Amino acid sequence: MSLLPVTEDELHAYVDEALTPSRRCDVEAWLAVHPGDLERVEAWRAHKAALKALFDPVLDEPLPAALAQLAEPPAATKRGAIAAVDGKNRPNSQSWMLQRLAAGVLIAALGGVAGWVGHGHYQGASELAGLVPLPRQAAIAHVVYAPDVRRPVEIGADQEEALVKWLSKRLGTPVSVPRLGAVGYELVGGRLLPGNRGPVAQFMYQAASGQRLTLYVTTEGAGQPATGFRFASEGQVNVFYWVDGRFGYALSAAVPKGELAAVATAVYDQLMAK
Repeated sequence: MSLLPVTEDELHAYVDEALTPSRRCDVEAWLAVHPGDLERVEAWRAHKAALKALFDPVLDEPLPAALAQLAEPPAATKRGAIAAVDGKNRPNSQSWMLQRLAAGVLIAALGGVAGWVGHGHYQGASELAGLVPLPRQAAIAHVVYAPDVRRPVEIGADQEEALVKWLSKRLGTPVSVPRLGAVGYELVGGRLLPGNRGPVAQFMYQAASGQRLTLYVTTEGAGQPATGFRFASEGQVNVFYWVDGRFGYALSAAVPKGELAAVATAVYDQLMAK
């Protein structure tokens, strides 16, 4: 029996478990004879699992106090004054109900981004400006691209010179690529990504075991004081980050803190020597 072609939308729906049982069987039969599509599906599943591990803890973060207060009725309401028979206070009741409705809408809108902008792992100028903090940017980029099987980078290590020139041009300043062979990681390549206010670079490395780590490089550190190593944990991803001159750096990987610290030290020493 010939198989009906499977669209990319259906492959995504398969990963999201949104297909009917009969069509799911059709897609599974298709994947059994189309290894390229199966590879893509497995990569998408890995992305989904990594993002879930990263963002699920945000759901347990407490509601900001300012929003919680908006949901509380005024003191007069608590004493039952708005329940007066003559209805004189009805406009106040309606006003409070409108405020409460607005608070509910605001809570719903901001709930998803509260963990992004106000997350407690990082205190600095980026947070005060309402920007996504450096370690969270780097961790998000890591979990999106590190599991990718087919295209983890835009330009591979075999074109390193072209990669460095391209990223340096886009960031507006020379960018260096650390050598990490001494600590067991080889360059896979890199890509250009959007940051808070402009382009950023991501370099990816891989160990013989297949473990990957990424170095996130941004010029958004310009104007901020230099820092030593700082550590953040974003879900299953550990991040060491620091600011030096125009650059902010963040090294991310799903490896133990001590192991990542050794690699971060090697990166830091090489960058500071240039």
